[in-house]
Amino acid sequence: MRLPISIDAHRGALRLILASLAVAMLFAACGAPGGGGDGPGPGITGSTGAVKVAVLLPITASGSTPAVAKALKQAAELALFDFDNPNVTLIPKDTKGSPEGARLAAESALRDGAELIIGPLFAQEVSGAAPVARQGGVPMIAFSSDEKVAGNGVYLLSFQPGRDVPRIVSFAMSRGKRNFAELVPQSAYGRLAETAFARVVSSGGGQAAVRATFPPDDSNAMLGPVRQVASAIKSGQAIDALFLPAGRDELPSLAPLLASEELSSARVQFIGTGQWDYPNIGGDRALLGGWYPAPDPKGWSNFVQRYSKTYGAAPPRIASLAYDAVSLAVSLSQNAPGQRYTMSQLTRPSGFTGVDGLFRLLSDGTCERGLAILEVREGGPQVIDPAPSSFATASSY
Repeated sequence: MRLPISIDAHRGALRLILASLAVAMLFAACGAPGGGGDGPGPGITGSTGAVKVAVLLPITASGSTPAVAKALKQAAELALFDFDNPNVTLIPKDTKGSPEGARLAAESALRDGAELIIGPLFAQEVSGAAPVARQGGVPMIAFSSDEKVAGNGVYLLSFQPGRDVPRIVSFAMSRGKRNFAELVPQSAYGRLAETAFARVVSSGGGQAAVRATFPPDDSNAMLGPVRQVASAIKSGQAIDALFLPAGRDELPSLAPLLASEELSSARVQFIGTGQWDYPNIGGDRALLGGWYPAPDPKGWSNFVQRYSKTYGAAPPRIASLAYDAVSLAVSLSQNAPGQRYTMSQLTRPSGFTGVDGLFRLLSDGTCERGLAILEVREGGPQVIDPAPSSFATASSY
């Protein structure tokens, strides 16, 4: 699950949404769904429950977006099916992938009596639908990762960039890593991750004396910054960890350069972000032994099995967000009318638990997650520090 800032500022960035995810979290701590059966059929849109929840998705948008929208819709239906006699009916609405389409979809949802809106997917759609939802007093749980559209009744269930940095840095410092080097991509995501990194290092009493940046889309220009960091480490400068907030687009090019400069976690501990959480990261041997924060992979693996059994294909990584959003909606639907989806219910301090573990929605509309620490290994990433079981014990967040 990974994702840079403004991943949905335009349609072409959809690939980043799918890669990051980073993705998801919720079943609701107050009630986990019951399993059973072979799952819903492709045409199921909900139960006959009294509580109406709208699902706004770009079903007829251009490009590859409709396929993603279909997967999100199916994941939402699967969540509804997994509960025993849910009190919720899902109302799918097509945003057409545009602000105006999202506005019209939200208006239709309110006319149909929706008490909660799940979606939309892109930031521009959220901006189109949000004023309608606010005027109607209906909260929205959206999938965008652009924090600019959060707040005032809009909650983002996505993996927001930079929010995982405190987890990995705090863990590294707990393992005695105090002196850091940075190798940061020259991108919006890199700047955001570096800001979060500087804040947590400073508050923890550490230091980052070596810093280099690289253009993420020019592999030929990466060698100079890599050599800059390597030279500082080889010179005997006190550096015991290298912060590398890059992802699947940059790491395959960076890894051979790091290896050529004899840099690995055996020499200086590599630490990454959720951008590292992609298939086959262990294929780059230079990254073996590196640490990064991510949800415990067991939750996603179990979800993929259920989804694949039901729909005959594996889901995109982002699908867990829709599943968890509906799970949350169902878990709170037992409350009295008017008290189901209030801010106090949606932002309860204990949070919820879902496909990707512990999470809670915050009053500013962003999402806080309880993450594990994984280590890159040849046979696949391994959890070396488990995700917290409650926010009360999550001291590193």
